[in-house]
Amino acid sequence: MGTENPGRPNPVTGSPFAAAPPTVTPFLASGPVVGSEALGFRPPAQPPQNTMLSMSSGPVAGSQASGFRPNNPPARFNDPSVASSPTAYVPPTSGPPFQRYPTPQFPSVHQAPPTQAPPIGQPPFQPPAGQLPSPASFHPQPQVPVVPMGSPPSSLNAPQLSSDSSSFASRMNFQPSFPRMDSSYSAATATLQPSLPGYVKQANAISQASPMTPFQAQQGSYAAPTPTPPPPFLPQQGGFAQPPPVGTPFGLHSRDQIQHPGSAPPIGGIQGLAEDFSSLSVGSVPGSIDSGLDPKALPRPLDGDVEPNSLGDAYSMNCNPRYLRLTTSAVPSSQSLLSRWHFPLGAVICPLAEAPDGEEVPVINFVSTGIIRCRRCRTYVNPHVTFTDSGRKWCCNICALLNEVPGNYFAQLDATGRRIDLDQRPELTKGSVEFVAPTEYMVRPPMPPLFFFLIDVSVSAVRSGMIEVVAQTIKSCLDELPGYPRTQVGFITFDSTIHFYNMKSSLTQPQMMVVSDLDDIFVPLPDDLLVNLSESRSVVEAFLDSLPSMFQDNVNVESALGPAVKATFMVMSQLGGKLLIFQNTIPSLGVGRLKLRGDDLRVYGTDKEHALRIPEDPFYKNMAAECTKYQIGVNVYAFSDKYTDIASLGALAKYSGGQIYYYPSFQSATHGEKLRHELARDLTRETAWEAVMRIRCGKGIRFTSYHGNFMLRSTDLLALPAVDCDKAYGAQLSLEETLLTSKTVYFQVALLYTASCGERRIRVHTAAVPVVADLGEMYRQADAGAIVSLFARLAIEKSLSHKLEDARSSVQLRIVKALREYRNLYAMQHRLGGRMIYPELLKFLPLYGLALCKSAALRGGYADVQLDDRCAAGFTMMALPVKTMLKLLYPSLIRVDEYLLKPSAQADEFKNIMKRLPLTAESLDSRGLYVYDDGFRFVVWFGRMFSPDVAMNLLGQDAAVEFSKVALGKHDTEMSRKLMGLLKKLRDSDPSYYQLCNLVRQGEQPREGYLLLTNLVEDQTGGASGYSDWMVQIHRQVQQNA
Repeated sequence: MGTENPGRPNPVTGSPFAAAPPTVTPFLASGPVVGSEALGFRPPAQPPQNTMLSMSSGPVAGSQASGFRPNNPPARFNDPSVASSPTAYVPPTSGPPFQRYPTPQFPSVHQAPPTQAPPIGQPPFQPPAGQLPSPASFHPQPQVPVVPMGSPPSSLNAPQLSSDSSSFASRMNFQPSFPRMDSSYSAATATLQPSLPGYVKQANAISQASPMTPFQAQQGSYAAPTPTPPPPFLPQQGGFAQPPPVGTPFGLHSRDQIQHPGSAPPIGGIQGLAEDFSSLSVGSVPGSIDSGLDPKALPRPLDGDVEPNSLGDAYSMNCNPRYLRLTTSAVPSSQSLLSRWHFPLGAVICPLAEAPDGEEVPVINFVSTGIIRCRRCRTYVNPHVTFTDSGRKWCCNICALLNEVPGNYFAQLDATGRRIDLDQRPELTKGSVEFVAPTEYMVRPPMPPLFFFLIDVSVSAVRSGMIEVVAQTIKSCLDELPGYPRTQVGFITFDSTIHFYNMKSSLTQPQMMVVSDLDDIFVPLPDDLLVNLSESRSVVEAFLDSLPSMFQDNVNVESALGPAVKATFMVMSQLGGKLLIFQNTIPSLGVGRLKLRGDDLRVYGTDKEHALRIPEDPFYKNMAAECTKYQIGVNVYAFSDKYTDIASLGALAKYSGGQIYYYPSFQSATHGEKLRHELARDLTRETAWEAVMRIRCGKGIRFTSYHGNFMLRSTDLLALPAVDCDKAYGAQLSLEETLLTSKTVYFQVALLYTASCGERRIRVHTAAVPVVADLGEMYRQADAGAIVSLFARLAIEKSLSHKLEDARSSVQLRIVKALREYRNLYAMQHRLGGRMIYPELLKFLPLYGLALCKSAALRGGYADVQLDDRCAAGFTMMALPVKTMLKLLYPSLIRVDEYLLKPSAQADEFKNIMKRLPLTAESLDSRGLYVYDDGFRFVVWFGRMFSPDVAMNLLGQDAAVEFSKVALGKHDTEMSRKLMGLLKKLRDSDPSYYQLCNLVRQGEQPREGYLLLTNLVEDQTGGASGYSDWMVQIHRQVQQNA
C-alpha cells in the first residue's frame, strides 16, 4: 500500500490514501443525529504510509479520538475574516504554538518541509483537554473548543466561511496582510464569488472545508465519523479515500515534492473550468464532525423539470422534447465510447403528449398522392429529407435511398436546394405531424370509442361507497365521452356470480341476467350488452341511477373477478375498446383466484423476495395478451383495506397498455373526490384506439429494449390498444456497428391509431442528433430527466427479479461509474483535489438517484412499504412521463402562510409563493403553514406554533380536532378562499392525477412521519442516507479507482 508507485499519488489502490481499516467503519449504527451532524458522515482520511510520527502521549485509537475536540482556540479564532480550513501539518515558526492564520493562495517558498505523519491506519495524536501537544508533533489542531460529540456547541456558529463550491479560479485575491503564513494556500475570503452559477454557499456553514486545502489526505488528520444508521443500499467499500493534493496534477511530482508545497507549479489553466463542469468541495476539517460538504450548496431541482434545449437552433426542426427525450442528444460514434457512457443510452417517448401552449400538431391529408414514405425502410417524409434532381427525387434521411417524388407532390427547388413550396408543407418544416391514413392502413373499419365497466358489487365495495361514486361519475361524464355519436358502452357487475345488463334502446329499464356457473361462462344476449350511447342514453342513465341501491343490502363477500374478466372479453372481442375494472376484494372464486401472500417475513431479504412482486397466477398475464390481440386496453381501479395482490391484478393493465389506479382503504367520504377526478379524466381525455408504435432510427443503431406498459408484437412493434397523453414509454439503444460513419443520426417515432372521430391517423415525431467521438460532449448534451426516467424503469424491473437492495445498488453503482468516468476526463488537465465534479446538466442526478432509492417502489424492506402499495407505485412509475416522474421523486414544498396573511394577492403573487424549498426538515418553521405536493397528493403541514386564529380561518371549528378526522373544505373566509385557490392552481398545472389533501399537525405521530417526514428525501430516514451522506459516499466511491 503506497509503495508500488511512489512518484504517482494514485487516489486509492496502491496509494497513501488507503481504505479505512475494518475497525473504523464510516457508518456507525446508532440513532439519528441532530443538528448539523445529521448532514453527513465524516469519512476517515488516512495518512501516508512512508512517514512516521513519534507518539508522545494522549489517546490514540480509531474511533476513540472521535469524541474529542482539541483545545480552546486563541481569541482571534472568532475573527470573521479567518476561515477555518484544514492546512498541511507544518511546524509553527514562532509565537504561540497554536496561533493559525489564513494560508496564502499561492505556494509559499519559505515553507518548512513537513515532517513525519503517523503510520497508516493510526489516527494522529490528539492531546487531552488542557494539555498542549509538543511542537515536535507538527500537528496544527483545528481551532474548535472541546465538546463531546452530540449537538454542535453554540460557539461553532462563529462566522466561518464555507468553501466555494466550484473551481478556485475566482480566488486570485492574494492576501499579503498577515505576518505569518503557515501553509500553502489562503483560505477563502468573506467576499467569495462562485465561479459557477447556482452554487453560492452560505457563509454560516459549520466547519466547512476549503477546496484548496492541499494534502488533506496526507497530513494525518483523522476525521471522526458521525454516527449514522447504516444505509440499507450502500455498498460499503472501505473508508473514504481522499484525493491527491489540489496543488499537484497527477503524476507530475515525486512524493517529496507533493509534501513540499513550495515546489508545486503555479495555478494556471483553471479559467476554462467553468465551461466543462460544476463541482462541490468535499473536504475534511481535522477533528470536526462535519463531512466538509455544505448542505446549502448542494444542487437541488427547485425549478422542477427543465426540458432540454442544448442543441438549439442547429436542430430547430426536431420535434418538441416532450414527445421524444433522449438521454443524451449526442450519440457515441463507437462501441468503445458507448461502453464508457455508464448511463442508459435511450429515450423516453410520450407520443400523445399535450402540445406546448399555442402549438398544434398539424394534420395532413395526402388525398391525391398517398402518404410519402421511403420505399426501403418505410420512413415517413420529414424535415430532414433532402430533394435532388431538380426536385424529382428525395433522399431518405434514415437509409439514404433515393426515392421518386410523385407527380402530384413535385415542386421546383430554389438556389439553395430547398423546395419553393416549403411554407405550405408542414411535414417538411415541423418535427411533429399527423397524417390521415388511407384505407390501406386499416385491417378493418376504424372502431368506435368503446367503454366497458366491470364493477365489483361485493359487500366491501358497497360499504366503502365506491359503487355510488363510480356510478355518479360515469353518469356525469356521458356527455363528454369522446366520439359522439359513435360511442358504445356496456356494464357487467360481479360478486360470487356475474350479472349482465341488457340495455337495448327499446327498453325503459335495463334487464339484469345472472350467470352463476363460473366454470363454464357463457354470454346471454350477446348483441344487446354493448349499446350505442346516443341511442340507449335513457336506459344507461336509469341503470346508473339504480346501481347503488340495487346492491345496498348485498352481504356477499366473494369475488369472481377471473370469470367476470373472461365474460367481458367475450363481449368486447368483436370491437375492442377500453375496459375499466373496479375491484374491491381479492379474487376468491373461479379461474384467477388469488391467495394471501407476503405475510411470511422470512422471505424478505432473500432471493425469494422478488416473487412477491410478480404475478402468482399466469391467468392475468395471459388474459392481458388476449385482450391486446383484440385491441382491448385494461385500466384497473383497485380499492381495498386489505391485501388484494396488486402484483397479479396489475398484469392486466401492464400487458394491455393500461394503467393502475390504487386507492388503499378507500372511503367515499374521504377519497371520493380523488376517484371522481381521476375516473373523469380517464373517460374524457383524448384517446388513441387500436394503436401500434414503432421507432425507426438511422443506420448503425437500433432500439433493443422497451420499458413500460404495452405488449411487444414483434421485435420493434409495440401494441397499444388505448394510448393517451399521460402514458410514456422507455426504450434503450444499442450500436449495431463498431463505428458510426455518419455525422448525424435520425429518430422517427410513428404511432398508427384510430382517432375518436373515426379517422385512422399516423402521428410522426422526427428528431436529428449529432454523432460524437468525445465522451465530454455526450455529457454536455445529457438530459437528466430522461436518464432518471429510464433509471426508474430499469430499477423497478430489476426489483421484479432481484432483491430491492440489488435494485437500489444498481442505481448508485451506475451513477458512481459515470461520475468516475467523467472525473477521469478532467483529472489530467485540472487539479481536482478533493472536489467532486459533475456535468452541469447532470448536477441533480445524484439527488434524483437518492430519491429513486427512497421511492415507495424501491425503499427499505418489508416494514417500510406495504406490498400492494409498493407494487402499485411500481406500475404507476413505469408509465409516467418525465415531468410527472421528476415531481414524484422530488416533490415541491412551499410555504403558504405569508401569502395567506397578505391582503388580496396581485397577479404576480402566485409566482412568488411558488418558491420551492429543499426537502429537509430544516425547511419547516414551526410558526408556518406548508404545502407538500408530489403530483399525487397534498400534505398541508401546520407548524406547532402556527397562529390558532389563522387555523380557525382555514378550518373553522375543526382546527382543534385531531387532523386525521378533518377534511380541508371551503370556509367563508378570505384566507380559506386563497388557500383553496392556490391548491386548485397546483392541481391544474398537471391534471393527470388528483392530489387529495392530507392535513398534518407538527408532532402528530405517526401521521406526520408517514405522510411527510419519510418523504423529505434529503433527510436521513429509516436507515437510508441523507443527501449530504449520499454525496460523500458517491464521491468516496468515485475516487476509489478514479
